Amino acid sequence: MSYQVLARKWRPKTFAQLVGQEHVIKALANAFASERLHHAYLLTGTRGVGKTTIARIMAKALNCETGITSEPCGVCSACTQIDAGRFVDLLEIDAASNTGIDNIREVLDNAQYAPTAGRFKVYIIDEVHMLSKSAFNAMLKTLEEPPSHVKFILATTDPQKVPITVLSRCLQFSLRQMTPQQVTGHLHQVLQAEQIEFEPLALNLIGHAASGSMRDGLSLLDQAIAYGAGKVEEADVRAMLGAVDQSYLFDLLTALVAKDGSALLKTADAIAERGLSYEAALHELAALLQQIALVQAVPNALADDLPLREQIVATAQVISPEDIQLYYQIALHGRRDLPLAPDEYAGFTMTILRMLAFAPSSAGHTALPATSHPPAVPSVPAPTNQASTNQAPSNTVANNLAPSNPASAPARNESPPWQQDATPAAMSTPARASAPVKPAQFNGDWRALVVHLKLGQAGMLAQHSELLSYSDIQFNIKVEEVHRSVATRDYQEKLRSALSEHFGRDIALNVQIGEVQTETPADIHYREKQERQDQAVAAINNDPFVQTMVKEFGASIALDSIKPI
Repeated sequence: MSYQVLARKWRPKTFAQLVGQEHVIKALANAFASERLHHAYLLTGTRGVGKTTIARIMAKALNCETGITSEPCGVCSACTQIDAGRFVDLLEIDAASNTGIDNIREVLDNAQYAPTAGRFKVYIIDEVHMLSKSAFNAMLKTLEEPPSHVKFILATTDPQKVPITVLSRCLQFSLRQMTPQQVTGHLHQVLQAEQIEFEPLALNLIGHAASGSMRDGLSLLDQAIAYGAGKVEEADVRAMLGAVDQSYLFDLLTALVAKDGSALLKTADAIAERGLSYEAALHELAALLQQIALVQAVPNALADDLPLREQIVATAQVISPEDIQLYYQIALHGRRDLPLAPDEYAGFTMTILRMLAFAPSSAGHTALPATSHPPAVPSVPAPTNQASTNQAPSNTVANNLAPSNPASAPARNESPPWQQDATPAAMSTPARASAPVKPAQFNGDWRALVVHLKLGQAGMLAQHSELLSYSDIQFNIKVEEVHRSVATRDYQEKLRSALSEHFGRDIALNVQIGEVQTETPADIHYREKQERQDQAVAAINNDPFVQTMVKEFGASIALDSIKPI
């Protein structure tokens, strides 16, 4: 008898034998047990997670001679013929090779006839997203209201390419990828049943290499059995997979901690001597660094059966989280730039030497000069010949409005002024509260006052308001109806508190809703921003070089790429 591969031999025959799809199994089993049957199902998920397998089990559940059931008997004529692929009322269609409308029309024409041997005529359309647009359109009506004896089961690895009109007509189930532990556990059962000797760590390697696909895991297991001459051993599996020996990666991290450039190069040479891929080495290094960072953040996050778990935990205790994040980022960039390097060896060595060059100092962080101060919000001086967008119009007004601490003067910024409250509270609040503030004077420039206060959320109320009148103890403002949402009691109280704190006395605030007569601070901001944009566009259009490019080479100007300086 010819050999049957493990992926086919151990394909589940019932819902109970499925691994890792409990959420789908429960819904389908309950539906079949209560005979609440939909006319069309859509199964989505990556390769090897059980889409076609579940579809065939559903076909057996629908046509089992014992009746519609969630537990097909597996021994009746219908069940055995479906398992053997000979059931006349089960049609499996590969949409990847039958994409045209003619193929679908043939299916639809055949669907109107009653089943020959079974209870239902079941159509399994695999990789349904490969159908053409006209084929989808042809099947829409039949998919929505098929004959009572027809059931459609669609499967796809790319549901985003399935038209929404098809999705809305189907009961959709999303199949999850298998975890490495689920793959490993199933392989363990298979090898025990097959009476094949194995090492548990070898199955762990295959479980992680399967990348969530049970079919891939069984195929790798078949390959490992052949490679090991009937045995599955860790060394053989590691050699078969071509994985970088993790010990080399730990040697590399040890050399980085010791800042030993010579040891780093010896590690790179050792990888070359084994004929391993440097691209794979950087991939494995990034994966190892991710696992180390995971241990540092959540100590119990790693699975107990993960290969080299003890070494990972030990390494996480001797390298700081900051260094791990730095190494991880450099490894990703190094792998991305590897095709641009003179050769793989040069690209790999430059990557690990970059890790060495950018390693923090022995203190853990790069030391700052003794005279350095905490970083502050940058202040860009406004040109002397025009007013800054978010500053007061004149130095006189700015001096009148400024509190005793000049460091809190507003900086030029292209974002709306009410979004400029970016200074940390620890830097801004104590400056106001540390000492009594001299009573400030107000000259009627509402916009300059609003910009200076940096009100945060309450600034939205101030920015969209018009100053009607004011006195030493009261401000009267008006907000248009469209901005009523920013004139709530909470916003009013925050603005009133900010005004009272700025002027050093209790200020009353009266807010009216209605049509404003003058420009609000927000209107002025957007008008000036548009004026600067128009000036920038005009400057580009009038530039002699740009005009030459347009005239001589037929170039065009992308206006949305022009930004004022």
